[in-house]
Amino acid sequence: MKLLKDYLDLQQQIYDYFGYVEDWVVIPIEDNTESYWWLYNETVWFSSAPFTVETVLEGDDLYSYNVYHQRFLPKWVYRAADYTMICSDTKVDGNKFLAIFDNGKELLNPSVELREAFGEWGDIL
Repeated sequence: MKLLKDYLDLQQQIYDYFGYVEDWVVIPIEDNTESYWWLYNETVWFSSAPFTVETVLEGDDLYSYNVYHQRFLPKWVYRAADYTMICSDTKVDGNKFLAIFDNGKELLNPSVELREAFGEWGDIL
């Protein structure tokens, strides 16, 4: 079946881009390339809007995943030139994803005020 072969070939190209080698557990890919994101400790926070103190405190469009530690994988965060793939655990219904984010939308060095706003949602300070 050509469609299946094409799908598996594309999946392998994505794995190769990140240096990911599937082992033991098959984890589906999730496209989060339109999201703004911040990886802090073991949590990836993401939103469709840029992070501001106001948007974080409102929390209407703020989501988070825990980094998923699969013992058969050598690492759980795969950074490449333009994108990052994070093994993610939603903590809902057993769903886990290889969540792919655009490096250009990553929050780097957030202000103290922004960190405090995120702190309202969890222990991050």
